[in-house]
Amino acid sequence: MIVETLRVFVTTAEQRNFSRAAELLNLSQPGVSLHIRNLENEFGTKLMIRSPKLVKLTEAGEILYKRAKEILALYEAAKQDIYRLHDRVTGSLHIGGSFTIGEYILPRLLASFAEQYPQVEMDLTIGNTEAIIQSIRESKLDLGLVEGEVTATDLIVTPYMRDEMILVAAAGHPLSSLKLIKQDALHHQVWVLREGGSGTRAFVDQFMEQAALDVKRSYVFNSSQGVKEAVSAGLGIAIVSRLIVQRELEAGEIVEIPIEGVRLERSFSLIRTKEQVPTMSVQMFLEKLLTKG
Repeated sequence: MIVETLRVFVTTAEQRNFSRAAELLNLSQPGVSLHIRNLENEFGTKLMIRSPKLVKLTEAGEILYKRAKEILALYEAAKQDIYRLHDRVTGSLHIGGSFTIGEYILPRLLASFAEQYPQVEMDLTIGNTEAIIQSIRESKLDLGLVEGEVTATDLIVTPYMRDEMILVAAAGHPLSSLKLIKQDALHHQVWVLREGGSGTRAFVDQFMEQAALDVKRSYVFNSSQGVKEAVSAGLGIAIVSRLIVQRELEAGEIVEIPIEGVRLERSFSLIRTKEQVPTMSVQMFLEKLLTKG
């Protein structure tokens, strides 16, 4: 097979010695020489200059060496992909997601993963961002997907995607009839907020602080569903992920209120411990996440 011949050529080029190459490859020295000679016959040119002390590549040999390394790398990647295709990925997978991600993104990903790897046992824990981070630290979860900026130096934090946040209100709210509002219009409003420790709450708190908003009153709910219901009932305005209010917007139960010159956006992050040695099931799910598959 040509791959084996290229492997012999690359090893000989790197060792610069036929005897050492033969020893590493578990071949006889005449066997190594035969592989090199066959390559030279195939390309019709000298690839190596042999001397009693060392082997030196010709210009053609340098070209082949570079390409041969690429070919061997591609071959190994293909081999691993094929092996993985036929392997039975088993084991367990413990995933954590903050509320927005756990309720609106992860269920579809897990369903797709379960279809591809039916032997893997999976469970999903949904909590606020702080709770998921703590569970990762305690090794109760294999992986976590959370909202907002994560600055924990003891964890591996990988950006996953960007999330658009929007200001919403009930259809009959005084601000709902305006196509565009200035940021000052948000002073002295009643707000519907998530609980402390939530990524959404952290984002809204930061926005309010930067805008120096005077809040008339606020109501706190510990779930996205609670916030949506409260806003729909006219309790107040809220900043939420567009992901969680798509249906309500389409049904006209709530309306989006654009803020002039303001784009609200946050990051979702994948977190895991630095000490973790990923199992095959974790590796496969990581690949699915990072390729958005």
